[in-house]
Amino acid sequence: MELITAPSFLIVISAFVFGSIVGSFLNVCIYRLPREESIAFPPSHCTSCGTQIKFYNNIPILSYIILIGRCRTCGERISPIYPIVEILSGLISALLVWRFGLTIQAIFYTIFLFALIVVTFIDLEHKIIPNVITLPGIIVGLIYGALRTDWGSAQMALSSLHLDIWSVLRILNEVPILDSLSGIVLGGGMLFIVGLLYEVIRKREGMGLGDVKLLAMIGAFLGWRSVLFVALVSSFIGTIVGISIILYKRGNLKYAIPFGPFLSLAAAIYCFTGGFSFRF
Repeated sequence: MELITAPSFLIVISAFVFGSIVGSFLNVCIYRLPREESIAFPPSHCTSCGTQIKFYNNIPILSYIILIGRCRTCGERISPIYPIVEILSGLISALLVWRFGLTIQAIFYTIFLFALIVVTFIDLEHKIIPNVITLPGIIVGLIYGALRTDWGSAQMALSSLHLDIWSVLRILNEVPILDSLSGIVLGGGMLFIVGLLYEVIRKREGMGLGDVKLLAMIGAFLGWRSVLFVALVSSFIGTIVGISIILYKRGNLKYAIPFGPFLSLAAAIYCFTGGFSFRF
């Protein structure tokens, strides 16, 4: 399934340029999806004066620097989120190509992490995770699992299945499509139960279904083992950030902290590190 391995410096740089260009489109998604606007029409325009942005004023990263972060027409300040997303998208593309080469894995991980960028910035501003990202993401994750599956080997592995936990886990590790399916079930089910328990104990919603669908999408791409890693690492990072915010807010426990960015960060870490080591 590998296309090109050991990428050259030129390929990595090209991947950065490609990622930053896609990042410009991700900015459109981040702005328009929570407002239920079309991501195709109208063309890119200033959100203050409505003037359509010329192509030479819409070059990723460079245009923001040249324009000193202001609209050429009305002079209104442009959010620094735009170049941040473009740089982040470029870095992710370059790092994935450097880490995995030009492979199927790098292609699907790029799609996956781009989706997480959109989720992160929308959740930070609007406290929502759009279904239009997570639900198709679950399907794409299953497609990735299916493409990685050797169906002949999968049939042989299933024929040797015994009804004990270690045999089941071994089969899940050996058959990618089953790994994806179990990741969806474990990811969605785990957060759903946690959110339900929190609501019962605290008498208020603590975790939305958007987080449930997001972890299900993560499980679809990365498998059931990633769900355990992501749940632990995101909770740890979220706890540290939450405590810091509480101290800054002088003990105010009602400040809502979106959990999507922590799940996304932990999933990105898993992509590059592989998380915990499980052997059966």
